[in-house]
This record gives sequence, structure tokens and C-alpha cells, in this order.
Amino acid sequence: MSDHNFDLVVLGGGSAGYAAAIRAKQLGLSAALVEKDKLGGTCLHRGCIPTKAMLHSAELADTVEEGLRAGVNLTLDSVDAEKVASFRDGIVAGKFKGLQGLLKANKIEIFSGEGRLTSPTTVQVGDDTITAKNIVLATGSYSKSIPGLDITGNVITSDQALQMDWTPKRAVVLGGGVIGLEFASMWRSFGAEVTILEGLPNLAPAEDETISKQLERAYRKRGINFQTNTMFDSVTQDEYGVHVKTNKGETIDGDVLLVAIGRGPVTSGMGLEEVGVELDRGFVTVDETLQTTVPGVYAIGDIVPGLQLAHRSYQHGIFVAEQIAGQNPVLVPDVNIPKVTYSEPQIGSIGLTEAKAKEAHGEEAVQAYEYNLAGNGKSSILGTSGSVKVVRVKDGPVVGIHMIGGRIGELIGEAQLIVNWDAYPEDVAQLVHAHPTQNESLGEAMLMLAGKPLHTL
Repeated sequence: MSDHNFDLVVLGGGSAGYAAAIRAKQLGLSAALVEKDKLGGTCLHRGCIPTKAMLHSAELADTVEEGLRAGVNLTLDSVDAEKVASFRDGIVAGKFKGLQGLLKANKIEIFSGEGRLTSPTTVQVGDDTITAKNIVLATGSYSKSIPGLDITGNVITSDQALQMDWTPKRAVVLGGGVIGLEFASMWRSFGAEVTILEGLPNLAPAEDETISKQLERAYRKRGINFQTNTMFDSVTQDEYGVHVKTNKGETIDGDVLLVAIGRGPVTSGMGLEEVGVELDRGFVTVDETLQTTVPGVYAIGDIVPGLQLAHRSYQHGIFVAEQIAGQNPVLVPDVNIPKVTYSEPQIGSIGLTEAKAKEAHGEEAVQAYEYNLAGNGKSSILGTSGSVKVVRVKDGPVVGIHMIGGRIGELIGEAQLIVNWDAYPEDVAQLVHAHPTQNESLGEAMLMLAGKPLHTL
């Protein structure tokens, strides 16, 4: 048995965990990482990176139709699912190797195995006892399922979907949130017949309602089937695939059922409650400094209630390391963290929806303007429709930006600066947006709200 001492030990080597360890080392603290699986966590191995690699392959498949519109005669011979998988795995392997090198360069000690708290200052990993002044919990999340719905055979979550080296001809997707929308979009681009089942009134239910409705129109046009206000009842499997029954009595057949109803926190069996860390439905309760109910024990990333995004996790890790080092960091609230859904069309959003802004500031105190991408030259060249919606407080700052369209996620950088810097439309209207770019759509919306529209009436 070996004993080790550090300023902080991080349980979990995903986005939140390794960000905390790296920043701690930069600030002169000694830091260790405990990881039972692969460094990089869900984002690198079972989430962001492999999903977006496959979505890029899907985008390339879509360019065949786009080429015909633009006068370039293209044909799609086939989609080689094994090569798509190889491309995906190659991207992941390269990023994994790079991350290992980054942690080695920062001289961060890594303990392989499952960590368990034995006191507010000690973690047991196999035969190793790690003592630290601060413990940072960053154990991430897992794909959830409905109670009684077993993930087996062709009933899968995104974990199994990202290991597939074949494309289903028919897919049923349970859940119309980000994960479900992205897989539905990808499989449709590869030629699959797709049906989405969503229990709430709209697809993309967390987005501004105008964005959700535009997405639904786009999905109908693409031939993606969906049913809202529809609940899952049961599923059976046989040699012909899956047979999904809804609460409306309808049965939908498919090769696979993707369960995409969200992700739960990985917090059980770690000794948290035994040392006094309070949990709420599995999530860790924290204060404004991300400290748990036990002094010196912090929680970051997906195990903290709120958005489950890799860039939120990076922020959490950096914030906690700076907090422990005695600095005074600022934590961006979840509402002002940028979000992108990499479907076709893409969705990008930050800040309050129009409805939430009216709840917060009053019905008469909010002004919103929606700029149609039909007026944007670059969007017309790309052949995409959609809009940019800006929500402001009257005579005040922009509090929300909501966008939909091909490649529109690339605008989220400017959008987040506008919202997080409390910019007024009048501030942004003075700036110059290059022509022809999709960024002009943001500029045009700001010009309109500033009372001096150029290409709008």
C-alpha cells in the first residue's frame, strides 16, 4: 500500500477533471487525476468528438444534392459505414494521444482505477491511499434509460450507437433533444428512414419556440418522421428488428431503437454520502463556489445540476482550480453558456428565450426581432434557410440570441460575447461584419433593433 499527498486530487479524467488538474498545476499546486477508464471521458470517447466526426461524414453525403443545385454533378455511390467508423475512431485516437501528452507535459500524476472517498481528505484507489487538501469530484455522466427498458440487443443508447460500423435502414429515436436530433439527422443523411418520438410538444424543447418550429419544418422537408406529445410504451425485438409501441397504440418498426432521453450523474458507490456529501436525485449539491456540503470537497461538470456540455465542464474545472488557489474567478451562469446542436440544420443559442425574458423582465419590457436568412447572401449561396432571433430588454442589453440554419453554429462565438458583455444592439450596430458572411445576419438583426435597418424593412 502506498500513500500520496497532493494539494488536490480529481476523481475523473474527463473534460472537467483534466481542466481542473491542468489549471491547478499552472497555478503552482500539486495535482493528481484518478480515472477508471480512458482519459478524456465521455466527450472524447462516447460523445462530442466521435459524434461530430460522424456528422461530418453525414454532411459530406448531403453535398451530393447540394452539388446538383450549384451546377456540380455529383453522385453518391454508397456510404461505407466501416470507413465512417474508421474515420471516427482515428479522430478519437489522435485526440486521445494528444491529451495523454498534454497531461504528461504538465507533470500530472495519474492513478488508474476507481476512486472512493474514505474521508473528506482521502481517496482510496486500489492499494493507493491519496491524501489531499482538496478533493474535486468530476466523475461525469451515463446514458439514461426508462425504468424497465433494458439496453440490450438493438435497443441502444448513444454509447452503442457510436460503436456501430453499420447504418440502420430504419431507426426509431426516443427523445427529441440534442442527442436524438443529431443521430436522427446523421442517419437520415446516410439514407435511413427515421422516426423520432418526443413526449413534449416540440422537438428541441429547450430552445426558443420559434427555433423549434423551424427545425420541425426542416425535418419534415428532409423526410424525418417525428411524433410529439407521444410517450414510449414498450418494445419487443425479433429477427426483423425492434417493434416500438407508443402510448397512442401505434407500433413503429425499426432496425434499432436509440434511447436518447438524457444523461444521469455517475455518483453512486463512491463513498460520497458516507463522508457527508449531499446528493439530490444523484446530482451533487453545490454552492456558488461549486463546493459541496463538505468543506474542501468540490463537484464539477455533469454531476452538477444544469447543462451537460464539455465547455461548461472546462469552465467548472478552471474555476475550481482558481478558487482553490485563492483567486477570485467568475463563473458564467448556465443560461449564458453557448449551446450548439449539430443537426442539419444546426441550432445555436445563448441566453434567455423570448418567453423566459418576458418572465424575468415583464411582457412589455422585452423586444425581439427575427432576421430571416433569406436576406443573407452567404446563406443563399449555401442553400440554407433559417433565422437569427435576438431578444433584448427595451432600451437595454441583449439577453438572448437564438439561431437556426446550415453552419449557423459558427456564429455562436460572437453571440456569446454580445450576451455575456451585456452589449446593446446599438453597440453592435456600429461594428462592421464582413460581406458576404453569415455573420452579417447578426449585424442586420442588431441594426434593426438599433433603429437603423439596412437590408430589412
